[in-house]
Amino acid sequence: MQHIPGYLDITTGDFREVYEFAHRHAADRLLGGLRADRLMRTGVEPLPPGMMLDAAARKIVESGGKSLPVVDEDGRVIGVLTETDFLRRLNAGTFLELLLRMVADSCEVSHRCHETPVREAMTAPAVTVRPQAGFRQIIAAFRSHAGRSMPVVDDDGRLAGMLLRKDFLEALDRGAHR
Repeated sequence: MQHIPGYLDITTGDFREVYEFAHRHAADRLLGGLRADRLMRTGVEPLPPGMMLDAAARKIVESGGKSLPVVDEDGRVIGVLTETDFLRRLNAGTFLELLLRMVADSCEVSHRCHETPVREAMTAPAVTVRPQAGFRQIIAAFRSHAGRSMPVVDDDGRLAGMLLRKDFLEALDRGAHR
């Protein structure tokens, strides 16, 4: 600005608009290569909607994650089963609340997970993104739900992989330090 002879006559609103445009352009340039298909985890074993919750809990634990997608017989994602879904079924807001209640009740749980199918507890519909989803689409999808992951689906709604919030944030951090 020092090198411009004379005065620049712009309003605060004009400056804010120029700044926001420049910021958006810089972010798109810096993070333009960030796509769901480059970040997603593949080989995820989804849950069938008729599986009982106790078996589904074991599958989630075995996966090392906090949730798994639920797919119909055609492989289309119809929901996601999360730890939060289990807490909700057990009328607990947090794991610690559940733990304290279990200790107070001699570790008794009244919910019968072995009699409840996944379809009755899952979050549906699932928030999903397509493999070609970029930075802005992924951010919007994560903002639209409180989950830590989301399924990546093809054009027919079939599972392609899972995008974990922590993997996305790690990629953002790497992109910012290029």
